[in-house]
Amino acid sequence: MFGADLPEAAPVALRVNDRLEAASLAEVIQALRHHPLVAWAERKNFGMAKMGGRFARFGWPGASDRIGQLIDGRLLAVEVKGPKGKLQADQAEFLSLVRRFGGVAFNASACPYVY
Repeated sequence: MFGADLPEAAPVALRVNDRLEAASLAEVIQALRHHPLVAWAERKNFGMAKMGGRFARFGWPGASDRIGQLIDGRLLAVEVKGPKGKLQADQAEFLSLVRRFGGVAFNASACPYVY
């Protein structure tokens, strides 16, 4: 009958690193929100939306996943990667820029990197 000659579908490979990075994102934001030196910390969104027939881009390439402020007023920028994730050049440049002007910026994959 129909489909008798069709091959079976190949199994879909799970993207394990995406799940690990999502877990890292959640863990790091919780650690930042409870850290005694952090005044506030939030996730930074990046995306596009159609407005008036045109696409508008929000955010900027390389900006960190987590942005916040320390209780002493300094900017906080945290790029979160899964255990095997690597910084892209524009992400490393952003972290360097924040540090150069007195902010605190680092890469974290889990809670211990925050403390």
